[in-house]
This record gives sequence, structure tokens and C-alpha cells, in this order.
Amino acid sequence: MGIDKQKPGLQQAAQSTAPDLAGVVAGLRLSREVTHKIRHRGQIRELPSRAALEKIRDGLLAVLFPSHYGCPDLTDETIDYFVGHTLAQALAALTEQVRRDLMFRPPADTAASAEAHAAAIVRDFAAQLPALRGMLAEDLIAAYRGDPAASSMAEVLLAYPGMRAIIHHRLAHVLHQLGAPLVARLLAGISQAETGIDIHPQAQIGPRFFIDHGTGVVIGQTAILGENVRLYQHVTLGAKRFTEDETGALVKGEPRHPIIEDNVVIYAGATILGRITVGRGSTIGGNVWLTQSVPPGSIITQAQNRLADEA
Repeated sequence: MGIDKQKPGLQQAAQSTAPDLAGVVAGLRLSREVTHKIRHRGQIRELPSRAALEKIRDGLLAVLFPSHYGCPDLTDETIDYFVGHTLAQALAALTEQVRRDLMFRPPADTAASAEAHAAAIVRDFAAQLPALRGMLAEDLIAAYRGDPAASSMAEVLLAYPGMRAIIHHRLAHVLHQLGAPLVARLLAGISQAETGIDIHPQAQIGPRFFIDHGTGVVIGQTAILGENVRLYQHVTLGAKRFTEDETGALVKGEPRHPIIEDNVVIYAGATILGRITVGRGSTIGGNVWLTQSVPPGSIITQAQNRLADEA
């Protein structure tokens, strides 16, 4: 019995529907190198790796909370060894990612100076981890006490997206302050993808911070939050407008997000825009749209806010 062979017509049809790989590659090169060139300073550079940062994040979580995010069978005899070993690996990997970050910052570091600079940043970052863990412990206690549905602090730490987002933010914020903004931004992006909570790493957030439920929360770059602040899902702390320079380009880094003072509660769906201040001890009701400052102790509902705008 003879071997079946593909008919010439079928071969020609297959060839005609095959992608023109050479043409596509050439078109992509033209876009990349000529028509839409967006490389930093026109050069190919090593980029910080999101995948690497996810592993580093996992290591840092295990260091901060070893029995929750590390090994479940740790003992008093093994826990310090585990923390030390995991921390050393995470910091070594983080140093490489920070080095890559530094190559994007003006003035650009040389290869040698970037390596030394990255090592210094990571050393300072590591030194802040004990204090950072203390702040996270306060956040954890605030979440447990503030949510009647929480059965234990372990549940909050392991299962609450708001708590996970806060951990990411506090790590990213320290790195941003120390001079690794791209690495910090990537950590914030990893958190947003996992939790649905978007916090810019430059935002300043005080201790005992609690995000309940959390989905859709947005906290902008220049927002400042005091102590004991509680947010619910779909709260936005955003900008009302963007200043442009004489060329029409947006001015970067200008203070444009709200200041939320101590002991403020903001309920689900509230949108607070612009460089305004929500006074200490205030309560902002659900779905309120707020664009003007309110004094300490205010209680703002939709109806009250609408009447104030009409006055």
C-alpha cells in the first residue's frame, strides 16, 4: 500500500496561509529602531525583571512572617537559620534588580558605580526591615480589630487582599525612598495584579492602616495618609487636574492628591480628588464625590455633599 502524499493544491494553500515571518520581523525592527523608537536614551538596556521580583517578594514575605509565608514546620531552633538564609538570597537577587534600575536614572551610573550604589541601597533597605515589620504588625492588629468577620490575625495575614497590598506597599515605599523607583513601581504592579488594589509606592501612609475588602482601591502618587485610616472597596484618592508646562507636557511629581488626616474612615465607592485635606476624625460616606477640604470631625454623605456644592 502506497504512502499518502499531500496533494499539490493543499501544499500551495498551506504555504499561502503561512505567516510572512521575515516580513513581520522586518516591520517590527522598523518600528523599534526608526518610526516608534522609545528606548531609554536610545540604547538597549537590561530591564528589572518582574518574574525575578516576584521571587524576591516571596522571599521577603517569608523573612517578615516565616511561619505564615515561609515553612510551616519551623521550630525555635531552625527559624533564625531559615530567615537568615532566605534573607541573604533575597537581598542578593534584589541587588541585581536595583542595579538594573539605576541604569535608567539620570545621571546614569557606570557599571561599577551602579553595582556599588545598588549594594548600598539594598543594605539600607535591609536595615529598615525590623521597623517595617513592626509597622506591618500594627496594620495587622488594626485590621483584625476593625473587622468583625476576622476570626484571627493569621486569617487577615494570609487571606485579606488589603493586608497583602499593604505589605507590598510598605516594601515598595522604602525602596522608592532609597532610590529604586522602577523596582518599587514593579512591586506595586505585582500587588495590583494580585489584589486589585493600586497604591503608588511614593504615597505616604501612616501606621495602623486598614483596607477592608479592597477591590478597586486607588491611592495616587502624592497622597498622604495619617494614622488609623480605614478605606473600603472602590475608594479613589486621585488627582482632580494635571498641570501642564509651557510646552503642554504634564508636570511630573506635583502634589495633586488628597491629604487624609488621622482616624479617618472612607466608605465604599467614595472618590476624593485634588490636593484637599480631609480633617482628623472625619467620616466620608459611600459613593461621595469630594473635591473640597473638610474640617476635622466632619461626616460627609452624598446628600450633604450635594447641598454643599449647590450652596
